[in-house]
Amino acid sequence: MTFVLGLTGSIGMGKSATVDLFRRLGVPVHDADATVHRLYRGRAAPLIDKSFPGTVTDGAVDRARLGAAVLGNPDRMKQLEAIVHPLVREEEEAFLKRVSALSPVAVLDIPLLFETGGETRCDAVLVVTAPASVQRARVMARPGMTEEKFRAILAKQMRDADKRARAHFLVDTSRGFLSAEAQVRSILACLAGRPGRRSHFLMKS
Repeated sequence: MTFVLGLTGSIGMGKSATVDLFRRLGVPVHDADATVHRLYRGRAAPLIDKSFPGTVTDGAVDRARLGAAVLGNPDRMKQLEAIVHPLVREEEEAFLKRVSALSPVAVLDIPLLFETGGETRCDAVLVVTAPASVQRARVMARPGMTEEKFRAILAKQMRDADKRARAHFLVDTSRGFLSAEAQVRSILACLAGRPGRRSHFLMKS
């Protein structure tokens, strides 16, 4: 049976690069953000258009308009999540069924894994991390990023220290690409020798 590894990390921690390492090593990955983007151009669009008129153009959700419709309104955000989250779960379940006979390990790449309770659907959780100074330098170097935007993003995410405390595995990306790859390989080696599902792994560097 496929072992489900949840992967998460705050902005600027190197999550995307770590996910790419798993893919390069042959591990199937389900990308929650990419799934949402796809749903916004497909099944979710008419449902969102019905609840948020004026946010869909040419059959696809206009993310800027949708963002403006829910910004600062928790009730509207919950309404949106009630539409999108079940569809994402369906896609995730279909992915796991497809890979169950193909790979001993599958990764669920979910940015807000802990914040949405997604860890309950995983056999173990990996948190991608880096020192706060490295995180800040990476994020502030992004085009269009401001202090205000950075603070707003961090406010929506669980503190890195809290994520690390709840993780089974850590990958520190501040040590460079080769180190991150070695950490990923070590995690996969650990999972290959696991005694069973939902074991109490502890592999933090």
